[in-house]
Amino acid sequence: MQFVRDIYARKAAAGKPVISFEFFPPKTPEGDRALLEKTLPALRQTNPDYCSVTYGAGGSTRDKTLMIVDRIQREHGLTAVAHLTCVCATREEIRDLLGQIRSLGVRNVLALRGDPPGGGDFQPTPGGFEYSNQLVEFIRDNNDLCIGVAGFPEGHIACKEGEFVDWQHLRKKIDAGADFVITQLFFDNADFYEFREHMTRQHGVKVPLVPGIIPILSSSQIKRFTALCGSRIPPALAQKLEQLGDDDTAVTEFGIEFATRQCEDLLRSGAPGVHFYTLNKAQPTIRILRNLGLS
Repeated sequence: MQFVRDIYARKAAAGKPVISFEFFPPKTPEGDRALLEKTLPALRQTNPDYCSVTYGAGGSTRDKTLMIVDRIQREHGLTAVAHLTCVCATREEIRDLLGQIRSLGVRNVLALRGDPPGGGDFQPTPGGFEYSNQLVEFIRDNNDLCIGVAGFPEGHIACKEGEFVDWQHLRKKIDAGADFVITQLFFDNADFYEFREHMTRQHGVKVPLVPGIIPILSSSQIKRFTALCGSRIPPALAQKLEQLGDDDTAVTEFGIEFATRQCEDLLRSGAPGVHFYTLNKAQPTIRILRNLGLS
């Protein structure tokens, strides 16, 4: 399988965007079958460049994450990215996990600090890592893997000093060896453009800065998501969602249109691609890609 950094380089040379999807490990066997036998085959038809699979709080889904990335590569022939975090893991446990990842033929990881199980403040594990840049450096020193990291156009919710300090932390991750950056979800492209301008002009960053986009499917759901991750719902968008209320069908239709226009603007402005937070659903993302002429 390809290194994700090479995918971005090849597509950039060809003047084409990289399209990627994120999935989360389902909680039930029925959910596993739906993801692997319905959602993935449907999305496979859009010819994505790679897929990533999240890693539950505290590493709670480690085995299932590995199972899914393995099947994405073996059964669907797609490059996969395995998430891994600093939470509840020592250096030796992470070393062992990296060995398992490599043994599956997975060549790409997304290195994150991660969220503690049950919420609350992050506490470093004795013998582990406190910051994600330390995790990136450890992976780079010990494995021939392509490393992605997270970026936050509005600043990380836990960084009380503000977005500019948070972006300095991102620079440390890139200096430690990160090959590409996928952003947290956002709804105002101006936030991404400010973030990109600062990282490229002030910090001299040259790795791909990839916008992460989520199709809005439910007003209540997106309010929960943004409350958890600290992303902002712009006033005009909040007003529209308020008007649509609990009509999830109408919200989904609006969300597909909103994401389409957001992606159009991002790609027109030179974004290297779009990373879709699919919520393990195929049709919204498929429809957005069709709208964009990228299916």
